[in-house]
Amino acid sequence: MDALEDGSAVTLLGPPWGDTSRRGRPYAKDPSVIRFGGRYLMYFSLPSPSDDEPAGWSVGIAESRDLVSWSTVAALAPFGDYDATGAAAPGAIVIDGRVHLFFQTYGQGRLDALCHAVSDDGLMFEANPENPVFRPEGDWTCGRAIDADLVDTGEHVLLAWVTRDPDMRIQMIGTSRASRDSTFGRDAWEQLSVDGPALAPELEWEEECVEAPTLRWDGSTFTMFYAGAYNNRPQQIGWATSPDGRTWTRGSAEPLVAAGAPGTWNSSESGHPGYFRDADGQEYLFFQGDPDDGFTWSIGAARLSFDGGVPHVGA
Repeated sequence: MDALEDGSAVTLLGPPWGDTSRRGRPYAKDPSVIRFGGRYLMYFSLPSPSDDEPAGWSVGIAESRDLVSWSTVAALAPFGDYDATGAAAPGAIVIDGRVHLFFQTYGQGRLDALCHAVSDDGLMFEANPENPVFRPEGDWTCGRAIDADLVDTGEHVLLAWVTRDPDMRIQMIGTSRASRDSTFGRDAWEQLSVDGPALAPELEWEEECVEAPTLRWDGSTFTMFYAGAYNNRPQQIGWATSPDGRTWTRGSAEPLVAAGAPGTWNSSESGHPGYFRDADGQEYLFFQGDPDDGFTWSIGAARLSFDGGVPHVGA
């Protein structure tokens, strides 16, 4: 068990995992997990080949049969000029037997935007010809979009995304939606966060950043798990709920998953969560962590349960 700063504990399914193929040390961020084709697939951010090469991040794909042992099986090459400098922070969703992958361009500052690709096997993807497919509008945002995550309500797909204020200082979360039968091109999205963000940092531990939203839908209520504060300050995980995907209320003023105690795998942060519901109904929360201010990054997973609408992680 990994002790948290507040004295509670989170029990992981197994040892945290990180890809070592790029930098020779564990390094994997931003998990998004699905069950597809008889196995589990994790889409994650795979770093550039070295610390001295900031460009070149890509979406990695890892495979598992038990949600504990993972191995990298693919990395997506750039689809075009729009993601030639890098891609990251994937969000995967299965709709009608196909994997829809949303990801951000990387390294373009306020010009970064969300892109879309689709796959029949979860490994080989065809890019949406309209990429990038989403950037937010409004005088409250700089127009940047990163950190996509989606949930299927049966009629619509709700998209959560992250942007910054016009000064590129404050990180905030917004939402949009599209018909699940659409092609998810540029004209498909109805921006729900029109006059301001769905969630902006306001708690002390969130500092100037809320990001990395991941969505759950139970038929009547949306739950969003999100990261507060920029990486390693420390970043920690909170949660909020919404009846309509537009208006959100925090579930607690305290982190749901805090950074770990000194000496634990996530002592520098518990960040960028990814929600997953398995075919048997069991729910999980994946999240990234590190003990060394970002020299390494690993991904852990814990069981998730709800009691009266309140989530409990790894209890």
